[in-house]
Amino acid sequence: MTEVLLEIVDGIASITLNAAERRNAFTPAMVGELIDACDEIDRDEAVGAVVIKANGESFCSGAHRSVLAAAGRDPASDANYRALGVMYNGFVRVGALLPPTIAAVRGHSVGAGVNLVLATDVRVIAEGARVITGFLRIGIHPGGGHFTLLGRLAGREAAAAMSLFGEEIDGRRAAEIGLAWVALPEAEVEPKAMELARRVAKDPELARAAARSLRLELGPPSIPWPAALEAEKAVQMWSLRRQSEAGKSGSGK
Repeated sequence: MTEVLLEIVDGIASITLNAAERRNAFTPAMVGELIDACDEIDRDEAVGAVVIKANGESFCSGAHRSVLAAAGRDPASDANYRALGVMYNGFVRVGALLPPTIAAVRGHSVGAGVNLVLATDVRVIAEGARVITGFLRIGIHPGGGHFTLLGRLAGREAAAAMSLFGEEIDGRRAAEIGLAWVALPEAEVEPKAMELARRVAKDPELARAAARSLRLELGPPSIPWPAALEAEKAVQMWSLRRQSEAGKSGSGK
């Protein structure tokens, strides 16, 4: 079954995460499908907006544990290092899409799933959705330039509370602190995202030019996202290795 669905209608591309049985957790294969969908969108100059959504009860539960476990067992392995990098490539590619992007968020977003949400230009979120960074809770360092993505939208206080201290927020709180444009009842999330997309998709050429300007003028943050990716990767690999070794020793840490 295809784990990333792509539909293009009237200048709007809809990307749907379609691995509900594992709460849309990313695997390298799924990320490859996501990147392929993004490439197809960018080649189609008639696409003026992109809506990213998910099937099932979760938006995205992050990187699949098998990838994290492999990196923990042997972080020096070139294959494991590259596999972890692939997890980053998915939301980085979404962040580089040429048309304006909207995340329609229902259910929960965890870890790398939060990074995917934050990589879009604007977010429409369900009031009861849960946003959980969750990295330290499972004993690993955030990766993917997480602090940069979170901090540039919600500020240092929110980044510290959520990423260092494990604070969870719902959709209402996400809108209050600037992580989402609006929080709505779940049934209204995707219709609102499509409403926003229709406005800008009428003129794809202008939409792409304006999106490029918005991203250029409002960035880069104090540390550019690509630099944050590389800065975090080594310490994240260390944390994964530490977690793996602790599990072998039975410490439970």
